[in-house]
Amino acid sequence: MTTSTPLGNRQGAGSDPAPEAGPPRPLVVTGAMAAAAVTVTGLLTLTPLVLAGWIAAPHAGLGLPGVMRTATALWLVAHHVGFALHGTGRIGMLPLGLVVVPGALLWRAGRWVVQAGQVSRLSDVGYAALALAAPYAALCGALALASRSALASPSLTQAVVAGFLLALCAGGLGGARALAPWGRLARLLAPRTRSVVLGTCGALAVLIAGGAALAGGSLAAHLSQFRGLDTALAPGLVGAVLLLLAQLAYVPNAVGWAVCFTLGPGFAFGTGTVVAPTGSALGPLPAFPMLAAMPTGPGATAGWVSVVVLLLPYLAGAFGGVLLVRAAPVPAVEIAPLWGFACGVATGAVTAVLAAFSGGPLGSGRLAEVGPSAWQAGIIATLEVGVAAAIVAGLVNWLRLRRNPALAGLPAPAPRRERGGVASRAEPDGHRIFLNPWGSAGEEDSGDRPSPGPSELP
Repeated sequence: MTTSTPLGNRQGAGSDPAPEAGPPRPLVVTGAMAAAAVTVTGLLTLTPLVLAGWIAAPHAGLGLPGVMRTATALWLVAHHVGFALHGTGRIGMLPLGLVVVPGALLWRAGRWVVQAGQVSRLSDVGYAALALAAPYAALCGALALASRSALASPSLTQAVVAGFLLALCAGGLGGARALAPWGRLARLLAPRTRSVVLGTCGALAVLIAGGAALAGGSLAAHLSQFRGLDTALAPGLVGAVLLLLAQLAYVPNAVGWAVCFTLGPGFAFGTGTVVAPTGSALGPLPAFPMLAAMPTGPGATAGWVSVVVLLLPYLAGAFGGVLLVRAAPVPAVEIAPLWGFACGVATGAVTAVLAAFSGGPLGSGRLAEVGPSAWQAGIIATLEVGVAAAIVAGLVNWLRLRRNPALAGLPAPAPRRERGGVASRAEPDGHRIFLNPWGSAGEEDSGDRPSPGPSELP
């Protein structure tokens, strides 16, 4: 099925007519071609990194076929596909930063599918996204089967599902963006839904910015421990570059953990451990320099820092409530807090997803529980952000309606009464007209009005 309109010829003055555009390829063909191109490009991007690591630290029994399997496994890791280590457990704490690589490639692939298939309507972008996502999911499943070894096996189900969802979302957004600017895409939503989305994005922006500042500040405070771990590893030049890239890939995970830290429950790094604003209880940590940023001990976080950190979700909710009302004021005063709380519910759902994907097991031993709890982070974010957004949205909406009653469909305020009970109204030319409140509503200043009686004379 193709959803296209032939491109017409356009002639300019003094120029030859442009050649006719050829018939568009079917979306099934363009989607399969784009999916194969993304897969090959991704493997060619990651293979040199694995090859450099193999050359810098050769492993006995790992030849070029093993390098290709490792590169394939790393490409699946970029899709957040977990691995089962035979006899060791499961590896699920994967770097979220690597998702940018396939996401960017699929974004470009979605644009190309829309342009090559000559899709001209936004309502048909979904077909183009499905034409890209279906073969891409099949390729991810094939790579999961091909990369299995005696040591590790990627999850086939996760590979197919993650590949499909990532291609559908990234490719669909890229294809839609190829047809319309962001403003037009936003106007496809209903005004009330658009305001909730805007408020949710504002609240999430505050949470993520605060989490990034907290993670960066904690790493700066523990810079000496970071340098000590880096020196103890002695990775060499190539190893130092690869280690730096690995830590950069885990930066989104660290930001997600910091966001959950600000919510109150914090996160864990091992069974029976906790890192929270009220205190931390940790066991031995892996020799990964980035982990030096985690506070250790009951008094590792200063009291004023804990207070500021715990206020961040309420500030995020207040900011989201302001954006919600500014985007679309609510005519009924009592309804605005409900929409503000809906903003908190959406923020809690996104926070739960971030918490779930930022952590995961690191084997079957003590590190089987690593990262924040998704359901705790989602519920607490909903309550803290939602309550703050509801209160601020209701207050700001009431102030806006008070200043401008027309937003609520209310009549304009009655004219002011002057002394003597006579109402006055100012005209644009500066004259003031006095109205007789006892006059008949049907009387008009016409010539057939009877002359005033003695009682009406001054």
